[in-house]
Order: sequence, then C-alpha cells, then structure tokens
Amino acid sequence: MPVSINIEIDRIDKRFDHLLKLISSERFLNKEGLGNEVPFFICPFDPKETNEMIKVQEQLINQLKKQGRTVLNINLYDLAIEILEKDEIFETILEQEEELEKDELKELLQNTLDPEQSIIPMIAKKMKELSFDIMFITGVGEVFPFIRSHSILNNLQSTAEEKPTIMFFPGEYTQCNSKGSSLDLFKRLRDDKYYRAFNIYHCEI
Repeated sequence: MPVSINIEIDRIDKRFDHLLKLISSERFLNKEGLGNEVPFFICPFDPKETNEMIKVQEQLINQLKKQGRTVLNINLYDLAIEILEKDEIFETILEQEEELEKDELKELLQNTLDPEQSIIPMIAKKMKELSFDIMFITGVGEVFPFIRSHSILNNLQSTAEEKPTIMFFPGEYTQCNSKGSSLDLFKRLRDDKYYRAFNIYHCEI
C-alpha cells in the first residue's frame, strides 16, 4: 500500500522501520513496479540529523545481514581518499592545501575525482568484488563541492542497473511535474536537475 512518511515531523525510528521493511521486501529487491526506470532511490534527511542517519545506515546494514542480504556501502568520502592515495597525490594535496587558493584546490580535486573517469570505474570495481543485494551511496555531504550527487547518479545509470541503489542525501529531493525534480543539498544548494530517482519515502511496501 502507498506510504506517507513526512521527514519533517516523523521520528527517525519510524523512518528506520519504513526503510527496513521496504528494503528487505521481495518487491523492492526484485525491482518491481519501476517500469523501465533505473532502480535508484533517494533517501533525503535533515542535515542536522547526519549523525543519527549514519547510525540508521549501520543498523540497516546489520539488520539486512541478519536476513541474509548484503549491502555494498559506497562512502564517497572514503572512496575519494582511496582514489587520491592510489594516484599518489593525497599527501601532496595535504602539504599544499594551505598554499592553494580555494578555487585551485577545488579544480585539482575535481579533475582527479572526475565521476566518469575515476569515481564510477572505482565503484564498478567494488561491485565486481562483492556479491551484494543493495548498494548504499553515503558521504554525499562530505565530498561537496568536489563531487556532485547528480553527476554520480547520471554516470552510474549504465553501471548500476541490476541492483537497487539508495543514495542517502542530506537535503531535499523535490519532485514536481511542472518545475522538474531537483536535489537541494543542505536544503539550500540546488544541485541541478535529476529526474530518474524515486523518493524512497514515497515507495510502496
């Protein structure tokens, strides 16, 4: 049946119960009811709840594991550090950070952490290394503005279409037929248009 979860007023434990019931359902895992859309879902939350949502993510992973379901958790911050270390420039960036202008540092990181050339291939590599049922994308707020969430989703479409993917998003995901959909990071920064993901709180259990 349709659900009605209001992240502005509903307690986080109620939202956790909804997420666990939905994500562990055969309907969700089998990508039923999506038509031809990619199985991407946005889980928005108030940025003030970041610490609580980290605990929710950990609890979901643990509870799903008890049910025999495996979650591939891609933390974008950890992934970015891994790429920088692999390219042997992490220490250099730390050494030069105080000397570089903000725009110079941003350009350097964006060039190295290009979604199409670096981020998505690394995610694809991790997908091949682990047999999983669901993928979580976390750490979205920590990598802004070097990595933009809509760029990850756009570039991930052809790579992650076999299993459901949930992006935990610190902000609002607004879906409007007349104005289009948008990811508003921290409830203040409009992170461009993205149309193909479902708000996980609007999905049926």
